Amino acid sequence: MLRLAVLTALSLTFLSSATADSKLQTMRQRAIRFLRMTQNPDGSWTERNLVGVTGLVTKSLLDSGVPADDPDVAQAIAHLRAHQKPDGGFYAKDSLQRNYETCITVMVLTTADAEKYQPQIKRAEAFLRELQWDAGEGIESSDPGWGGGGYGKHERPDLSNTQYLLEALTAAGVPDDDPAIQRIKTFVSRTQNFESSANDTPFAAKINDGGFYYTPAAGGESKAGVTADGGLRSYGSMTYAGLKSLIYAGLSPDDPRVLAAQNWIRQHYTLAENPGMAAQGLYYYFHTFGKTMSTLGNDEFVDASGKSHNWKAELTVRLAALQKPNGSWINPQDRWYEGDPNLVTAYSLLALSFCD
Repeated sequence: MLRLAVLTALSLTFLSSATADSKLQTMRQRAIRFLRMTQNPDGSWTERNLVGVTGLVTKSLLDSGVPADDPDVAQAIAHLRAHQKPDGGFYAKDSLQRNYETCITVMVLTTADAEKYQPQIKRAEAFLRELQWDAGEGIESSDPGWGGGGYGKHERPDLSNTQYLLEALTAAGVPDDDPAIQRIKTFVSRTQNFESSANDTPFAAKINDGGFYYTPAAGGESKAGVTADGGLRSYGSMTYAGLKSLIYAGLSPDDPRVLAAQNWIRQHYTLAENPGMAAQGLYYYFHTFGKTMSTLGNDEFVDASGKSHNWKAELTVRLAALQKPNGSWINPQDRWYEGDPNLVTAYSLLALSFCD
């Protein structure tokens, strides 16, 4: 694993090269060739009932400049569209990931041609609104699960699914003052280790470092573990997801929640690992890192020591070092499907889409 100092040195070399853009494009084209080779005859990737993986691969191709009418992409879009159910959701039969799969497919369709697919998108939007945890699930606004999104047939909402729900609704044209978005803002605020008027959970003050964890619902959970007094540890991928979600939900740059989250990132800035999780979920982290940094809108990010980072160059160099000879990426820590090169290559292409 590259140490930060080595990564920074490589980034400077990368920046000084006249062929930087060419290197990025070469990485991208090698990954695209790999995904073309691994596509199933029906347009899907990996197991045919994993709509989410096919959706993420398709989105990564579109965001990498492959047009929607490209034969491979068009076949993938047709495969995804065929999974829309009478209730409006896009998901595989008996799926336990209905929110996740529907959200990703909505983002594919809005990227490919929002006007053309508007009828299907609107039906999916209505489906997602029904899935959101609110009065329809028999809970009140005081419940920690209020406003979140879960897998769709899962016991509770979580921040990972909620960020996808928010991105899908935003892509579908839902404004940030919509009640559904405001409910999401409530859930996301409660998933932050930050004591404020927006966070009345018992976890808020136990760590209070501004980072985010997996969920405050149903007793709470952090994939990074707990402290001795029951605090839910913050970790990288969820903190980037939480910060991005606060911004998408309409919070201003000077909101205390936004500032606290950015301070956590300054304290834990790295591309060597997923902070708090080591190599677990590393490529999900790279993708979320890239999208969040892009949302912040600056090419440079200053860490807690005062060092300025060209995050685009650093992310590109990190992924270049990890790309396999066949153009793919894979995580030896096979958690959350990151042993699947199709999924991990999609995450990597999505991350690189923010590095131009």
